[in-house]
Amino acid sequence: MSKSFIVDTTYDNMRIDRFLRNKLGKIPQSLIEKSLRSGKIKINKKKVKSSYKVKVNDKVELFNFDFKESITQKKIKFDPSEKILKANENLIIDNNNDFIVLNKSSGISVQGGTKSKKNLVDIFAKSEIFDGTKPYSVHRLDKDTSGVFIMAKNRETAQLLTSLFRLRKVHKTYLAICHGEINKTSGEWSDDLIRYDNEKKIIEKAKTIYKVVDKNSNASLIEMKPITGRKHQLRKQLFNIGHSIYGDQKYRSSNSLKGVNKNLMLHSYQIKFMIKNKKYTYRALLPDYFTKLLKIKRLNFLNYR
Repeated sequence: MSKSFIVDTTYDNMRIDRFLRNKLGKIPQSLIEKSLRSGKIKINKKKVKSSYKVKVNDKVELFNFDFKESITQKKIKFDPSEKILKANENLIIDNNNDFIVLNKSSGISVQGGTKSKKNLVDIFAKSEIFDGTKPYSVHRLDKDTSGVFIMAKNRETAQLLTSLFRLRKVHKTYLAICHGEINKTSGEWSDDLIRYDNEKKIIEKAKTIYKVVDKNSNASLIEMKPITGRKHQLRKQLFNIGHSIYGDQKYRSSNSLKGVNKNLMLHSYQIKFMIKNKKYTYRALLPDYFTKLLKIKRLNFLNYR
């Protein structure tokens, strides 16, 4: 299959591999790099590396690039019951003409996939709120993380919000309860985080500003404002300093195995952004299990702004 794209301002200065995923879907990194090397993907009729950042008016051409066969996997469609639909509609914080904001529950994925069944996109596709349109997911929030989540009601708003997230113009605040006492009460974490795409090792820069809200010898309540948006960034960074999050089954130290919590104690507490000079600020109430653990660990949240 042959195809071409002209880069517009939405994607200016984006890596070519990310650009292609935005346009075509979840293409494996190995396939992108192989196609770039072989000339099946060219920018302005020239070969480039996967680290190349596209510019406005760049012409991206694909030659005999059979991406559908490579990336298409059978997705599991979720058909929500009326009870599940109403339960999630009751979590809505704001519902306007362009998007909804809700307090996402822990244990539910944002989008469906080959591994995920129950997900917000499929649930709200059945809602009268999206009558005549469909829900657009505009950012990530891990399945086990609760808190503020946004879904657009139309393609234009989806593109706008996605662009704001990509350009780091959306300011997010997370709260977490982690094991042990964090000595330094505030600062910045700057790490090289490792992930794997198939068997390829990828190192990504990750930066987070943090502040300890309350602490004792047993646990700490911490506020985190990620500057970058890497996968599992906050969970990895807390694990790296020896203070894994309560309930984290993936990133945990040996001393955190006792009294393992069912829920991940990581909550997307606040989101701030601006559209056409109008400021938007949304906060999501803490889940009951989160406030319960705060009491058990004798951590004070009342004085938090």
